[in-house]
Amino acid sequence: MASTASATVQQLSIYPIKSLDGRAVDRVDIVTNGGLAGDREFALFDSDGDYVNGKHDSQVHPISASYEGAEARAEAVTLSTPDQDPRRFALASSDGDEAAALTDWLSEWFGYPVSLDRNREGGFPDDTTAAGPTIISEATIDTVAGWFDGIDAEGMRRRLRPNIVLGGVPAFWEDHLFADRDSRVRFSIGDVAFFGVNPCQRCVVPSRDPDTGDQIEGFNERFIEKRRETMPAWSGGDWFDHDFRLMINTAVPEASWGETIAVGDELTVGETVSAEETPVPAE
Repeated sequence: MASTASATVQQLSIYPIKSLDGRAVDRVDIVTNGGLAGDREFALFDSDGDYVNGKHDSQVHPISASYEGAEARAEAVTLSTPDQDPRRFALASSDGDEAAALTDWLSEWFGYPVSLDRNREGGFPDDTTAAGPTIISEATIDTVAGWFDGIDAEGMRRRLRPNIVLGGVPAFWEDHLFADRDSRVRFSIGDVAFFGVNPCQRCVVPSRDPDTGDQIEGFNERFIEKRRETMPAWSGGDWFDHDFRLMINTAVPEASWGETIAVGDELTVGETVSAEETPVPAE
């Protein structure tokens, strides 16, 4: 179904340390793998090499993180919890004592050894096949927030953790940006080319308060019920083996690596093509 709506980038967010607070930016470059510069550039790991994240440990949520740095890439982070006063740490410092102080702080909070790793070229995306920025519309966030008592639009945005929020379009309009499992939707934002891949399969994180980790009982069931009830004609397809999906996963072709996305850029929808014609594998 074609769309005549005019979608523009309303907000850009990156998450310098995977699973911790995000950071709003006005513009950001595309890096190797098609991700956003500075997004999920750092990640927390346990002693087995597994992610320490909101999916596996609700103690992630009470950590407050704020970042310093003139560009999208964070140069320092200030961390705090309800039990620990704010403390500033340089990120990727060559000073071994500084790096140790950061991991010691994290390990003390979690109660087990935690390390911090860095990947400047592409970070640590949730979806390694569709590693581009995630996209949702402002109207979708507003609508989904209305499904739950006590959650406003900003609170829902923090729960969903999108990279790109679109303005100027109705709720769930972003579902125009994917087709079936064997197809990809070409679109562009400013000078950056994209392939829309799939609707994001949600995990436990949106059900938890982003500040406390407290979980809303029956969140998943309510979400699925309302998602099914409000599904527009342009949504659906064979991706919806279940309805706990929201937000779009994307991929950026290599030709657009190094380009820049900015708030205010317009999104233009192109043609739907076979996944075999793209660098994004079919499911």
